Formats: sequence, structure tokens, C-alpha cells
Amino acid sequence: MLSDPVSHPLRAKILALIDTEATGDDGKLPPERDLAERFNTGRRHIRQALNSLEADGLVWRKQGKGTFIGQPTDPTGDLAARITGETNALEVMEARLCIEPELAALCATRMAPDEVTRLRHLAQRQFEAADPQATELWDGAFHRLIAQCARNRPLLTAFALLDKIRSNPQWVSIRARGRTTASLAVTHSEHMTIVEAITARHPDSARHAMRDHLATRFTALRGELAEAAQHNAPFFALSEDAPDAHP
Repeated sequence: MLSDPVSHPLRAKILALIDTEATGDDGKLPPERDLAERFNTGRRHIRQALNSLEADGLVWRKQGKGTFIGQPTDPTGDLAARITGETNALEVMEARLCIEPELAALCATRMAPDEVTRLRHLAQRQFEAADPQATELWDGAFHRLIAQCARNRPLLTAFALLDKIRSNPQWVSIRARGRTTASLAVTHSEHMTIVEAITARHPDSARHAMRDHLATRFTALRGELAEAAQHNAPFFALSEDAPDAHP
């Protein structure tokens, strides 16, 4: 992918930068000019390294805005701002259980080989992430790529709505507090099971793998919210009719 050998170590340096520091809350990387100065090299080499990372699905670019890690959000997700205050984290997870298994099943029949390779990269980056912000960004990019590669516009719009609601800073913070080394290892294993099912072109296996993964996270989320409620965090309080992990 990289024709210039100078860009090989730059790619590794940029990935290390992503994992340790220097991204904004939206996952934005420093400008090419700043990266060139930081690594004492030319912008052409920086651009080639970023091209390689973009081809692997590890970063994306927006004209006039810059380079961001992971995968882009769907702009239709902005509609979520209108209903964020009318729902809660458990309802959103319940909706994900209805939608994302089908997206994974569609990917098993529609995802191109190079897209599967990108999905593997994202799963690995999420597992290797060095801080909660990077973990959140890579995890979102993994699920977002599946939604995009299912190639079903109505389902993608529904996913984007949920994805935007999940970006609520309070919900992000409680997910971060609930993550442990053990839970991250479980997530990685579940992500790889999803990837393998998609690679094998087995829609039913992909569907079940995604459902199992989300059910695990649903159960963990209930525990996190219950603990938060005990510490007088009313925003996260569980209602008596909160849904179960297997609707």
C-alpha cells in the first residue's frame, strides 16, 4: 500500500499518536503541517501514511475539515438530538438488539473482502486502545462500518439515529467506567466472532454473534446503571419496566 519506505514508520508513529494523545473529542488528528513538524518529515510522506491508514479504514477525511480516526458518522444521525431527552440508555440498547444483528447478517452477504480487512483492523485497534476515549472511538467505528457495509439505507439511518444518541457524554462516561481489562478482552473476542462469521459468509452466524455481543453489553450496562443509581445519579436511574437483555 505504501510505495515510499519513509512512510512505513510514519504510519506506525501516527497510530501511536492516535492511541496516546493529540485527538480532539471528535477524534480529529492534528493537521498534516503539524504532523510533518512533529515527525520532522515532509507533508508528502505524511499524506502517504494517512492514505494508507484511510485505505485500511483506520482514519477518514473530510474536505476542509481535516482527518479523523475511525469511520465517519452518518449525518442523518443529527435527527437524534430531537429525541435524546425522551429515551434512555437501555431503550437504545434494546433498539440496537433489534437492528444490528440484521445489519451483521446482511454484511455476511454484501461485505467486500477489503472491507472485511478494514473491519479486522478496527477490532484490533479497539482492543489495543490506550485510553477510554480511543476505546469508544474505535468501538463506534467497528459497528459503524458494519452498518455502512450492510448497504441498506433505511437500516443505516436507524443505526445512525441510535449512534448519535449514544454519543451523549454522560452515557459515554458511564460506559467508560464500566470497562475493565477482562470486559475488553470479552468484547474483542465477540468482535472477532462477528468478523469470522461475516468472513465465512454465514448470515445466521453473523446475526447470532452480533446478538450475543450486544446481549453481553446490555447485561453489563444494566449493572453499570444500577450501580450509578445507588450513588444518587438520577439521570441513570433504572425504571421498574427496564427491558431485559433478550427482548
